[in-house]
Amino acid sequence: MNFLRKILAPKAAPVKKRVPPALPPPRLMAVEGVPVPVEVRVSARARRLSMRVDAARNIVRISTPPRVPDKDLHLFVGRHRDWLEQRLSAVPDKVAFVPGAIVPILGIDHVIRHAPTGRRTPQPATLPDGTHELRVGGELEFVPRRVADFLKAEAHRLLAARSQEKAARLGARITGITVRDTRSRWGSCSPDGRLSYCWRLVMAPDPVFDYVVAHEVAHLREMNHSARFWALCASLTDGVTEHRDWLRANGARLHRYGA
Repeated sequence: MNFLRKILAPKAAPVKKRVPPALPPPRLMAVEGVPVPVEVRVSARARRLSMRVDAARNIVRISTPPRVPDKDLHLFVGRHRDWLEQRLSAVPDKVAFVPGAIVPILGIDHVIRHAPTGRRTPQPATLPDGTHELRVGGELEFVPRRVADFLKAEAHRLLAARSQEKAARLGARITGITVRDTRSRWGSCSPDGRLSYCWRLVMAPDPVFDYVVAHEVAHLREMNHSARFWALCASLTDGVTEHRDWLRANGARLHRYGA
């Protein structure tokens, strides 16, 4: 009888899961007196308004809880105008890859020189006085692109070689290496052993470059930031704290190149 009751009993309606409302995508707005665009990002986790200067993109970013009117956003910027002007004035000028510009390669400054009859692929050279040049041949209009392409290729070559060398010391296997123009992080390691880096690391000082590689290779063994991870990272490079602090203080400057 109980068996028949179970068969004949009406099925309970499925409980509908509550779907949170979709958040609007980031948007740009102009604020009077602010010389750069202001990007507004709505976050469900935000409990108050916050603002930062994104030096890499040359914008101001505001994080806001949902349903805050634009009037309040403008007032918020106005209340922090002095702080904002100070931060914007500290943003370094953009550096185009044109003849005469100075671009660092592993922290060593190279002056871009246009040699019309020279090789089109940029060639680093050390002069008798100890200074360095990056000589680029071909048409003048293609110099910026050729310099950018050279730096990206050089970044991939150096990052791959350094990564493989450190991975061999750990007996770890790298399944792939990619180089991109990332903005939020200098490197990453996926669970399947793929490493990804920002090509702009090729302009950082060599010890800083080496630290980032050590950091990501250490993740091949420790996918966390535990004490064991940091000990492993320190076994692959020197001056972990010093070079991590350098990136925090100076990393945004690497994004000013190639405007």
